[in-house]
Amino acid sequence: MPKLPKRNEIDPKYRWDLSHIFPTPEAWEAAFKAAGRRIGEISALDGHVAEDPRKAIRLFFEFQDELMPIADYAFLSREGDNGDPQAQALFERVMGLMVAAESAGAFLEPELLSLDEQVLREIQADPDMADYDEYIRHLLLQKPHTLSKAEERLLASLGEVTGAPDNIYGMLTTVDMHFPDMEMPDGTRLPLSDGTWDTFRESPDREIRRQSFEKIMNGYGAFGTTIAGTYSASVKKDCALAAARHYADALAARMDPLEIPREVYTNLIQVIHEYLPVLQEYLTLRKQILGVDELHMYDLYCPLVTDYSMDLPYEKAFDLVLAGLKPMGEDYLAKLREARDGGWIDVFPAEGKSSGAFSSGDLRHVHPYVLLNHTGILDSAFTIAHELGHSMHSFFSNSAQPLPKADYSLFVAEVASTCNEAVMLRHLLKEFPEPKAQAYLLNHFLEQFRTTCFRQTMFAEFELIAHEMAAKGEPLTRENLSEAYYKLNQTYYGESCVVDEWIANEWMRIPHFYRSFYVYVYATGLCAAVSLSDRILTEGESAVQDYRKFLSAGCSVPPIDALRLAGIDMASPEPLRKAMEVFRSTLEAFKQAMNA
Repeated sequence: MPKLPKRNEIDPKYRWDLSHIFPTPEAWEAAFKAAGRRIGEISALDGHVAEDPRKAIRLFFEFQDELMPIADYAFLSREGDNGDPQAQALFERVMGLMVAAESAGAFLEPELLSLDEQVLREIQADPDMADYDEYIRHLLLQKPHTLSKAEERLLASLGEVTGAPDNIYGMLTTVDMHFPDMEMPDGTRLPLSDGTWDTFRESPDREIRRQSFEKIMNGYGAFGTTIAGTYSASVKKDCALAAARHYADALAARMDPLEIPREVYTNLIQVIHEYLPVLQEYLTLRKQILGVDELHMYDLYCPLVTDYSMDLPYEKAFDLVLAGLKPMGEDYLAKLREARDGGWIDVFPAEGKSSGAFSSGDLRHVHPYVLLNHTGILDSAFTIAHELGHSMHSFFSNSAQPLPKADYSLFVAEVASTCNEAVMLRHLLKEFPEPKAQAYLLNHFLEQFRTTCFRQTMFAEFELIAHEMAAKGEPLTRENLSEAYYKLNQTYYGESCVVDEWIANEWMRIPHFYRSFYVYVYATGLCAAVSLSDRILTEGESAVQDYRKFLSAGCSVPPIDALRLAGIDMASPEPLRKAMEVFRSTLEAFKQAMNA
């Protein structure tokens, strides 16, 4: 594995092209300054919304539409190279602009809600305001949690402060933190980072797995007190904002605005606990196949099928994605090809580049952007499918809906991405019927269940515990947080696996925790995707058309209803149990393939 290249050493065709947003830095600068001047126009409406509420609503959303490309250009510039001082400066400036804009517009919703409810109902019913009817409906739902104009302005002015834990964590872990090199069996030394760790932890060499696991976990542990302080501030911020807005707790503050019943969260934890015995059965089989006396945490990621593999450089992996997603329709595939060839995607790991993967899809007048860290393994191919699922969701929603209805809920955010993966996998299982290929692919599917349903639910449970601790006034020290996380690992894995002490540090490397009560949607999203992929592959065009209705719904309907458009009811725990039964049947199929 070569040393991570600098960004300018990577072929431009494998880097996203931000000139689609602004052709030059000077164009961005002009837009930035214009937006700063526009803040005055927004501020001038303070105290005057009642005179023309329709004008105020329109102006507010028009300004949001102007801000998004300015913010995304800065954000994506930094994500491509967190060590670039110019990108850091752009991001800091845009953070200040966003806080100023939010503060300047903080009067809007309190003033709208001070109007007689009948006036708001009339605006909602006005055909000329049809683009904003869901906004008004949602505004009325949130009336008990909207503060006075002065209080809203105060909270808005603190936006940069409340966002500080996430920003500090990101800079610490992507710029300042470094891990010791890997010492390979042939005496060479290779760089270890969050972006390259997948390759090492999946190595068939157990010592490489152990070494990489120890160095990553202890690397975070070396900053454990700082990270605990940062995360504690984030959790306490969540609790304080929830209390300020009169929610029962921080979980309610996240779930209620999305119109998601609290039981969806708690049911997930309950159902996953019901199926922990099936997870233990899988882990026991893993131990047997690996032939180890003890199964350790660093043994959980290596492939169980060692005499079959798919070497998937980026071009080959993308072709595999296109073949796997053929059931989604030719126009869908055409848009994926446009993404590949049109500067949407930043492909390879690089020095200073953010780890992981994401799709940024709020650029209505351009196209989504996708960050990858492609390493050539099967997981990397599925990551392409996953992130492009997000991108297609954004594309169809932005194309079908006006701005106020285009931004789909966090609850459904992981459905389209995971459905892409599920459709692709089911297709591959049909295309590669030989036992070794079947076992190889089924192993991937099992790991998807383990890491997405079980692991993400464990993360969700940890978040709940941390916020409950803070609500009770218990200190969120490194020791307390690590103890809670270690105990959860014992619950989920301890019956069949040695829960290594290093795992107590793992919570420190999960950036999603700074976006509280979000990770659970990965698990619910997989469960929904399993059902949706079944419909698409068995019913064909009619199911695809229903699925397009979901992709195109945005937030024009509540997220539970958006999924019902595609034929699935996530208000019930049954899709969770059905997905877990697929996990059980997949395990049985894997056993048969391994014995064939």
